[in-house]
Amino acid sequence: MTKKQKSMEEQLNEDLQSERAAAAAQEEAENTEKAAKKNQKRWYIVHTYSGHENKVKVNLEKRIEYMNMGEKIFRVEVPQKTVTQMKAGKKQEREEKIFPGYVLVEMIMDEDSWYVVRHTAGVTKFVGSAKKPIPARDSEIKKIIHRSSSQTEKIELDVKAGDKVRIISGPFADFIADIIEVYPDKSKLRANVSIFGRETPVELEYKQINKL
Repeated sequence: MTKKQKSMEEQLNEDLQSERAAAAAQEEAENTEKAAKKNQKRWYIVHTYSGHENKVKVNLEKRIEYMNMGEKIFRVEVPQKTVTQMKAGKKQEREEKIFPGYVLVEMIMDEDSWYVVRHTAGVTKFVGSAKKPIPARDSEIKKIIHRSSSQTEKIELDVKAGDKVRIISGPFADFIADIIEVYPDKSKLRANVSIFGRETPVELEYKQINKL
């Protein structure tokens, strides 16, 4: 072997060792990142039997306390919003679930915490595959929490086209109107009001009327 050939071989060995060292360092960094993520608390979405969301929340919170899992399972939320119904001119408020059939759980995912949540009465599964629940995006959770904590309210009124209502506020207060069309998503409706013997269509909000 000539001196030139030996030098080339040594260079190749050095390059190979450098590549191996870089690959090992990369693998170690990835493993460290995975380990960090494994111990990081995230929000997970749990599917429940319909109508059992609040029961699941209560049952899970009891299991967390009984099984001393407070260091791995932190919060259990059932996102809700306030809905105001108008009946006989009176407001009645109730809580309406934003995502029926789902509960949010903030937790560090491992075998123990998975077992506690998954085997809570009323829970059917985690969102994701059976073996690998998928954490929700932080941006999505922030929107959901903000939506459920906001003061906006949805007014519901049991009326339909053809019903008669009394207008209680606005320029047509004390007039009787015949409903033409209802827009539940906007809490508004269109109705005909008789003015000087002529039917005049007007748009009204639910809060402006009482059902006769």
